[in-house]
Amino acid sequence: MPDKILIQAGYILTWDEGFKIISGGEILIEGSLIAYTGPRLNRPPESISRVINAGDSLVMPGFINTHTHAAMTLFRSYADDMSLMDWLQNKIWPVEAKLQKEDIYWGTMLAISEMLKGGITCFADMYFHMDEVAEACLESGIRASISQGLIGMEPAKGLEGLKESSRLVEKWHKKGDGRVTVMLGPHAPYTCPPAYLQKVANKAAELGIPIHIHLSETRSEVEECRDAYGKTPVELMNEIGLLEHNILSAHCVHLTGREIEIISEKKVAVAHNPGSNLKLGSGIAPLTELLKNGALVSLGTDGASSNNNLDMVEEMRLAALLQKGVSEDATAVPAEDALRMATLNGAKSLFLDEEIGTLRNGSKADLIMFNLKKPHFYPLHNLISHLVYSAASSDVELVMVNGKILMEKGHLLTIDEERVLFEAQNRAERLTK
Repeated sequence: MPDKILIQAGYILTWDEGFKIISGGEILIEGSLIAYTGPRLNRPPESISRVINAGDSLVMPGFINTHTHAAMTLFRSYADDMSLMDWLQNKIWPVEAKLQKEDIYWGTMLAISEMLKGGITCFADMYFHMDEVAEACLESGIRASISQGLIGMEPAKGLEGLKESSRLVEKWHKKGDGRVTVMLGPHAPYTCPPAYLQKVANKAAELGIPIHIHLSETRSEVEECRDAYGKTPVELMNEIGLLEHNILSAHCVHLTGREIEIISEKKVAVAHNPGSNLKLGSGIAPLTELLKNGALVSLGTDGASSNNNLDMVEEMRLAALLQKGVSEDATAVPAEDALRMATLNGAKSLFLDEEIGTLRNGSKADLIMFNLKKPHFYPLHNLISHLVYSAASSDVELVMVNGKILMEKGHLLTIDEERVLFEAQNRAERLTK
């Protein structure tokens, strides 16, 4: 019989055609699944392995970070205040060439430590040495969708990347009780020519997995694509048939009205990265227009070298406030929309919404607990607004993934945090000297 954990909380955030707050409720977890969410019931105590009395805390679905490069935590603050291509070509790519697989493991463990402590229970990663990323996910207990970054400029290397991705699928897809899934990760149209992207699409269809790609991140990228192909990146992806597949597209900052229509029609998932886009000077994505057109938009942090943190509470707040400011409309992107992007929409964007994203009976027990006994939460007028406009990621006190508690009272239970900090510092110093 699986262990049964009962969480009794002052407030539980659920979903029923919209967010709903249950006051004085409880959640029963059996093994990796939620067996019950609702009002408190009289249960025989001998049937429960552990009771967690959460007092006046809020229990909610975990945050889902739909775009990052986890091991780039090793380059946090190494190359700040630079434009994207200058940052990539003159700082990031040269040090990435020195990365060893053990560096990727420890950089990823640093990222996972930060994400868990901030309430992120699932993330989508695109990088390389993905065996080490998968190992870090299995050991830490977090959920992840991983993809090998693919570059198609050199045909031989591009084909080798596809072979490596096929091996990753065979070795890691659905491993860790289903916590690790795999996507194909063509980097971007400016590093993957159309002929190569068609090969990626064919491989994705063969393997039955989604595609994770950067699209229209900067204005110069869009202009270069127009000059080379006579079309914008989204138009080009549509023409070559890439958008007929399950696509997670990161950034989508510079879009025309027609491109927004294409994204909506083709059901392309957009990972919106407001913090990274601001810091790199890439621009502000047309989030309001995407949402009005029915596009599926989630939130990502991007890597910690361009953000510089992995904080989904901050991304929620930025996503809402930026659109209000640029549109001069206080009703643009309400708090509920921002919270949905960070939870349910994240699950949909990773094609995992049948398992995670809401606290419903039968879903995976991926949840977090916010300590509301803080001055910035009072008075308790509107908890959804508080999560978006008032909360801090440090308010998260408990994190559970797949029914297993990974962080409690601010302490990581599956990660030696001191060892991670030591290894990350030493490796970062070696790489950047």
